[in-house]
Amino acid sequence: MIILYLGLLLGGVGLFVLSFVAQFRLAALLRQRHPQQWRIIAEPEHGRASAWRTWIRLQHALRSPALPAMGDTILDGWRRLWLYSPWLGWLCWLAALAMRMLLR
Repeated sequence: MIILYLGLLLGGVGLFVLSFVAQFRLAALLRQRHPQQWRIIAEPEHGRASAWRTWIRLQHALRSPALPAMGDTILDGWRRLWLYSPWLGWLCWLAALAMRMLLR
């Protein structure tokens, strides 16, 4: 049981890390394959560009229907990974918590 418990905890951490990796991979793919769309994300209409503003604008782009509309299946796969891996990570952690509470 301890192996399953530790596996769920480590799986949750791995899924959370995977969501961050997917976000950075999406940004790199957008820069390489769709530079015009990346320019829309990276260059604000007003003021200076900063890493914080670019990250916020990337979050809005990832949640919008614009990326699936581009028709790039690799982008769609990384976007799905970015979208669902935190949910699965929480599910692993909650399952580990339930195991700990029920097996006391």
